[in-house]
Amino acid sequence: MPCVCCKMAAPTLSRLYRAPLSGVWLRGLRVVRTGARGMLAAPRARGLFKEFFPESGTKTELPELLDRRRAGSSPQTVYCGFDPTSDSLHVGHLLTLLGLFHFQRAGHNVIALVGGSTALLGDPSGRTKGREALSADCVRANARALRRGLESLAANHARLFADGRPWGTFTVLDNAAWLEEQHLVDFLASVGGHFRMGTLLSRLSVQSRLKSPEGMSLAEFFYQVLQAYDFYYLFQRYGCRVQLGGSDQLGNIMSGYEFIHKLTGEDVFGITVPLITSTTGAKLGKSAGNAVWLNREKTSPFELYQFFVRQQDDSVERYLKLFTFLPLPEIDHIMQLHVKEPEKRGAQKRLAAEVTKLVHGQEGLDAAKRCTQALYHSSIEALEVMSDQELKELFKEASFSELVLDPGTSVIDTCRKANAIPDGPRGYRMITEGGVSINHRQVTNPESVLVIGQHILKNGLSLLKIGKRNFYIIKWLQL
Repeated sequence: MPCVCCKMAAPTLSRLYRAPLSGVWLRGLRVVRTGARGMLAAPRARGLFKEFFPESGTKTELPELLDRRRAGSSPQTVYCGFDPTSDSLHVGHLLTLLGLFHFQRAGHNVIALVGGSTALLGDPSGRTKGREALSADCVRANARALRRGLESLAANHARLFADGRPWGTFTVLDNAAWLEEQHLVDFLASVGGHFRMGTLLSRLSVQSRLKSPEGMSLAEFFYQVLQAYDFYYLFQRYGCRVQLGGSDQLGNIMSGYEFIHKLTGEDVFGITVPLITSTTGAKLGKSAGNAVWLNREKTSPFELYQFFVRQQDDSVERYLKLFTFLPLPEIDHIMQLHVKEPEKRGAQKRLAAEVTKLVHGQEGLDAAKRCTQALYHSSIEALEVMSDQELKELFKEASFSELVLDPGTSVIDTCRKANAIPDGPRGYRMITEGGVSINHRQVTNPESVLVIGQHILKNGLSLLKIGKRNFYIIKWLQL
């Protein structure tokens, strides 16, 4: 890529605002929340795209740039960054991913950028204190896991949500590929001179941290410079002219815009998506301690499905528009049915199904529905077709045992081998008094011999329940 220091003197950054209209002003650049048209109109109508900037070009140049129906038009490139501060994406990341998918569905090429280098600094945006420092080895491992997660989501999207239109490409990159090659003094000399301290200090994310008791580290302060350089690199290497991010990323995206404009005289664009918050108003994420993960090992398909099934009635229509690709008229129809019979939670179930299918595929959605039937509807049929993994995910606190089925094995033998009841008369009474069930059926005769098909399911498993909440999963060997 061209070296920054070899470029000619950067042109003066022109003031791009016009007569004040409704919008948000950022040091001479106006952020607009209205006026999207063309390809941008549909996501804007869904509430997915919140802010567009700068104002100059947003109403005309950006829509025309993205209009694939225009004669001679070519696909544009759009990117969004994901820092590997954990080994999994979470629900809070889904909206920016869906934003990328909407661009891809409109025929544009999209880049999901893993921040293998920037994660070492820690993004201060939207935070009241610094992130816990991660080792380089931990960040590299997280970056590999995030890449797999992003690629899996992109594959599910392509396989299960095709609409017959020609789509653009989906590419996963890691900024460690170019940032780790930089030498500190050379980078500061060639890049640092293009950033003004007054502008960097004016960012809301910086201001709020400087006023906090903990203050702000130099590493965090420098984060916006590296994110700006990422945008510049992708602009030079891939022709990327649009950056997508959460609304808390506004300042960082603006730094990228200003850097590119100074060096090249070209305009690039930023689009933000809304942040998803909990019922208490807290941002969903790892740091807030309320993350709903997209990695099956951390949040099962059943748990993800139930998270969306439990959404309140006043949120479900908005979430159907944000988190799914369902046409707006279909969402209107779903909501009309929901208003008539809200107790059936039909809208929430459709929302949960669409999101779970995107994240975990059809197999994950089927597993979530089986777990739902088994747990909430005591379905023997669902238990019989559940895998070991599904049972372990559903009953996370359950003890798992592998036992050999000897001839004449009884209910009390099974309970004792699984360490589910105490020895002696007390354990015997727990059975006779109705405190034990196998596969959702109460058993009261301790001496009953286990029957395959009743106590032992077709998949060779038994679900033992002691009392109201203690579960034991038994896998029978040598059947």
